[in-house]
Order: sequence, then structure tokens, then C-alpha cells
Amino acid sequence: MTRTRINDQLLNGGNNQTALVGNLTQQLAALQSQYDTLNRQYEDALSKMGTAPALPKPVTDALNQFAAENPDLVDFDSARGIVKFKSDITFNSGSADLTARAADAIRRFAGILNSPAASGYELQVAGHTDNRRVLRPDTIRAGHKDNWYLSAHRAIAVSEALQRDSVAPGRLGVAGYADQHPIADNSTEAGRAQNRRVEVLILPTTVRSSSFASQSATPERSASRRHRAPARQPELNKDASSQQESQPYLNK
Repeated sequence: MTRTRINDQLLNGGNNQTALVGNLTQQLAALQSQYDTLNRQYEDALSKMGTAPALPKPVTDALNQFAAENPDLVDFDSARGIVKFKSDITFNSGSADLTARAADAIRRFAGILNSPAASGYELQVAGHTDNRRVLRPDTIRAGHKDNWYLSAHRAIAVSEALQRDSVAPGRLGVAGYADQHPIADNSTEAGRAQNRRVEVLILPTTVRSSSFASQSATPERSASRRHRAPARQPELNKDASSQQESQPYLNK
């Protein structure tokens, strides 16, 4: 092989690497833009407590009844239109898989969201954790590398369940906030349990596209349109230390 040919190959390799880096940079910028948009929507919704238009009475009444029938699973903040699913009941420990009970509850919740009074509202699904670090190797191997991943994976699971129950993908936004938005004191177990949650914000804006209703006519169509996540990994103990652990501080 001549020196000229070697130099040409090295140059082409360098050009390919430059193109790859440029492409990845563009993708990261696009993802950051999407995240910033979702974060602005979330902060805007939270800031409008008491000022945003109230949800229609039939929706508020239905959600109040839904929460009253599932008090250990769900809280409903009617002033801000936020339904909070408590992670310790919604998910098995160390898992982003919904429990059977949570899946049944979300099916009924989807029915409320698809009712005539609520079907025009946008929704944001936001995952939250406590401030305990993810340290257990098994949890990390399952893909929950830190609290950002865990909160996002659980929000995705709730979003996917809603889509399976015919909530249109065009209505949904998904975000993971790790431990950045606590609602209770992380220094106590009771406070940490409150912070482990998935919120569904019923936003005071309506869906921008008028065509979403036709897109959600059947669960099969919704399933074909949504992003398919990789198969779930075996359940692991995230929220409580295992009796088999020799190092009890590895709580995730």
C-alpha cells in the first residue's frame, strides 16, 4: 500500500469521524430543545395554581372520585389539574413495570381523559424520584443508571399504558426530573415516599392539532404509532434495601 493511499484513508476516516460528531451534536441539540420545551410547560403549569382555568366540572368530579377510590395509589390536585401516581404502589421495587393494580387504575384514568369534557386537553407525564442515589449494580444494569433514567423510564411506562388505552400520542409529553422537584422533605422516609411519584399534568392548553382524535380511534393504531421501548429487565429492588444486601446503604 502506497503512502499516498494510507494518507487518503486516514483523511477519509477523519472526515467520517467529523461528520459523525457533527450529527451527534445536532441530535443532542434537538433533544435538549425538546426537553427545554417540556420543562417550560411543566414549570408554567405549576406556576398557575389558582390562576389557570379550572377543569370542567365533570372531569374534576370524575378525578376526585377516582382518587377517593384509590387513596393509597393516587392523589388529585384539582387546583392545578395534576394526578399523582405514588411510585411505591404504581411500580414494584426497582422496576419501571406497572403493577397489575396500577395498570387497571390507569385504564380507568384513560377513560376519564378520553371523555368528551377532557379529550381536548394536552397531558404531560413527569417522573420524579427521591434524592437517594442509584448505586446497586443490578439496578444500573437494568438501564436505570441514575435517578434521571429511573424517573424518565417510569414516566414512559405510564405514557405507554395511556396510549394502549387509546389516549392519543399527540396529546402526550414525557419527562423525567429525577430529584429536582421534591414536594416533601427528603430527610425522612415519609418525605422520600412522597417524592417518588409520576405526575400527569392536565395542561390548561388544548391539543394543537385537531386531527388527534382520528389518530386514536383504536388501541391498535395507537400502539402502531407509539415509540416501542426495549423489553423490560427483571425487577430489582430500588426503593428499599434487600435483606440479602451486605451493604444496606445501596438502596437503589
